[in-house]
Amino acid sequence: MNKIKKRFTVALILMVGFVISCKDLEELNINPNGVDPAIADVNFLLPTIQTNTGQTIYSIGFGTFSGVMQHTQHTGWAGGHNNYEWNSLSHSWNGYYSILMNNNEYFNKAVKGDYTFHEGVARIMRSYVFGLITDIWGDAPYKDALKAELGADYFRPAFDPQQEIYRGILADLDTANTLLSKSAGEYKNIVSKQDVVYKGDASKWRKFANSLALRYYMRLQAKEPSFAEAGIKKMADNPVQFPLITVAEDDANISFPGTSEGVSNPLNTVYDTDPAGAYMRVKLAKTLVDVLREYDDPRLAVWADKIEIPLVLVQGSGIDRIVEGKREVWQDIVSAFEETNAMKVDFDPEYAGVPVSHSRVQIFNMNNANSAQGTVNPHASHLNSRYKKTTDPFVLMRLISACETNLILAEAAYRGWIPGDPAEYYADGVRESLKAWGVGNDFDNYITRVPYGGLESIIEQKWIASWTTAQEAWFDWRRTGLPDLKTGPSAIRPVLPIRWYYHTNDEVEKNRANVEAAVERLEATPYQGTDQTKNSAWSKMWVLQGTGKPY
Repeated sequence: MNKIKKRFTVALILMVGFVISCKDLEELNINPNGVDPAIADVNFLLPTIQTNTGQTIYSIGFGTFSGVMQHTQHTGWAGGHNNYEWNSLSHSWNGYYSILMNNNEYFNKAVKGDYTFHEGVARIMRSYVFGLITDIWGDAPYKDALKAELGADYFRPAFDPQQEIYRGILADLDTANTLLSKSAGEYKNIVSKQDVVYKGDASKWRKFANSLALRYYMRLQAKEPSFAEAGIKKMADNPVQFPLITVAEDDANISFPGTSEGVSNPLNTVYDTDPAGAYMRVKLAKTLVDVLREYDDPRLAVWADKIEIPLVLVQGSGIDRIVEGKREVWQDIVSAFEETNAMKVDFDPEYAGVPVSHSRVQIFNMNNANSAQGTVNPHASHLNSRYKKTTDPFVLMRLISACETNLILAEAAYRGWIPGDPAEYYADGVRESLKAWGVGNDFDNYITRVPYGGLESIIEQKWIASWTTAQEAWFDWRRTGLPDLKTGPSAIRPVLPIRWYYHTNDEVEKNRANVEAAVERLEATPYQGTDQTKNSAWSKMWVLQGTGKPY
């Protein structure tokens, strides 16, 4: 996913440049050919904030965390994706705070102009991005962040405890729910085309706010169960006061316009003309494919193309030939391949995912003739051809969904926190995911193959449905240990990682005392390995400490 990262970085540089240059112009002069931020319409900031947040979600959810949660594996650029080779120079939160800088300008303009719609949306986006930061890193600058213009006291902001950040997020979302509860005619200065999520529909943004709050209450399930229960119960008991996203038509999605390289699906092969480009390096993981095949899941055909040349085991020594579009091989050849490469051959005639954390993924299923990274493997499942395009109706930046909301309610009902049948919430969640991926007509048959079976079934369906948003599956796995994922032979630790490192150059060196204090609040685990401090991807942040999860 290097290409995604490069494009995202460029976007962030441009965005940061906008903010910084605007400050310089205010201090020095007004560019006669530019837009003065003092008079710029609040609507102009909104699509930048939305799309950069969406690009971030797509980048991590279909990138690093898709590897961790075993949705995909890379046959190139594999170390960080497949094997969790992270370190203190791997991931920086600068891009996240750059989004927050623009959002802060948006928020201030909204408050100054008494634009309650925009203030509500700004609070939601602030909550969303700060939520990602604390979910991924743990403690982080929050209360004192984004205040550098107030003077040197804020150049090195304190790291707020994760608990306080979660509380602040939930308070912001509660306020947003109130701000967005008015009738459409009461709002002013809404330009619908500038809102690339909901086209200026306050009622849908209100559902977004409450569904995001529901997410964060459940995030605290293992750490603060009483608090989480009370919050979810309050919302479930008052559906008029706290409307939620419960149908796929209200999902918070952003489309890729596809009109240029920077606003296209990052895996596309239109602008990426390298035959070993990003698309070619991403393949489905065996863990996910095997589950989808077991359930005959209709979403698999949306996400993956069928194997180009299936393998067929035949009788006859030394046979290895292509016959009528199939590769016929004898057992002795198969056995030799499996012994040499410590990798089983998959004879599924339609879909086969590559094994996780394996050093030879590029030659999976006897692809010896195309062993270079990023080459075609005719015997493995490639991503569906729609991911080669610059844009597609199902290739979206997905922020939050009805599927997730319904499955959270299913879990709450399972735990006895809210009334109602968890099986019904579960079925609603599955149905809305199928609808979101264009296969809703298959629901009646599919649900018979995946009947409700308690927490494991709920989390498994959330894991499946988080395709391209795997960070949410990762957060669920951390607090529940589900699904039961195992590392592969090339993973640098025997268990999955649970956070990103604080970045040495962008965080530690520039704010050392506060970073070190935050690191001390982390809890070391037996899987720290060669990491010299608790600033490790295998250290527990506050939300996991004392829970016994995920290990």
